[in-house]
Amino acid sequence: MKCISVYTDNFEAFSDIFEQIVEQEMAENEEKEVEGITVSHSGDVPEHYLERMSTKPEVVVMRDKGRDITILQHGQVFEILLPSLENAVS
Repeated sequence: MKCISVYTDNFEAFSDIFEQIVEQEMAENEEKEVEGITVSHSGDVPEHYLERMSTKPEVVVMRDKGRDITILQHGQVFEILLPSLENAVS
């Protein structure tokens, strides 16, 4: 899964830019600003990362089942976990 980090703790602001972020292609370790919010491609994360993070009480887990997208929110960051191309094809 690839991980896109969005550095804000404002859910409304995150919701406003979510679709833009998901639709953009970003290179690994690329960082950009979207409507004043820093967004970076944090690279690939292993499957167990989601399992480990979802057990923590301070982490909120949201899912878009139709697109197989998982969003983790903790502290002042949202992490968008997207299926890797290898996983999406198989």
